[in-house]
Amino acid sequence: MNAQSIVRLPLAAALLFFFLTHAAPTLAQQTLEIVTARGVHTFAVELADNDEARGRGLMFRRELPEGTGMLFDFKRDLNVTMWMKNTYIPLDMIFIRSDGRIHRIAENTVPESEQIIAAGASVRAVLEVIGGTARKLGIRPGDRVAHPIFRR
Repeated sequence: MNAQSIVRLPLAAALLFFFLTHAAPTLAQQTLEIVTARGVHTFAVELADNDEARGRGLMFRRELPEGTGMLFDFKRDLNVTMWMKNTYIPLDMIFIRSDGRIHRIAENTVPESEQIIAAGASVRAVLEVIGGTARKLGIRPGDRVAHPIFRR
C-alpha cells in the first residue's frame, strides 16, 4: 500500500458514512388530490407518518419533481411549526385541517432557513411541494385535499 492509498481509504470511509447517514430515503408513494377552482390536481406523495420520517422530511434532497411531494401526518390536530433546516430546495408548505380543507399556505419557503413557519391554527397535516406550485395551480386556503387521512 502506498501513501496515497492510505489517505484515500479513510476518505472513502468518511464519504460512505456521510452518504449513508445523509441520503434521503424515499417512502412509499401515495396519491393525493387537491380540488381547486381551476380543477383537480393530483400529486404522488410520500407519507411521513412517524417521528423519524417527519423529522427528516425533505432534508438533504437536491430536487423535487413537479407533481410530487411529502405529506406530514401528525395523526391529530396540532398547531404545528416547520422549518427549512438542511432543506436545499424552496417549498410551498400547505397546512391542512383534519377535514381536508387547506388552512394556510407558506409559499416559496427559504432553503436552509431556521425561521419557524407556523400553521397558525390546529392542523392534521402539512403537504410540502416544490416552491411555486400553489401559485401556478391556483391552490388557495379553503380548497379541499382528498387523501385517506382526512375525514369528510
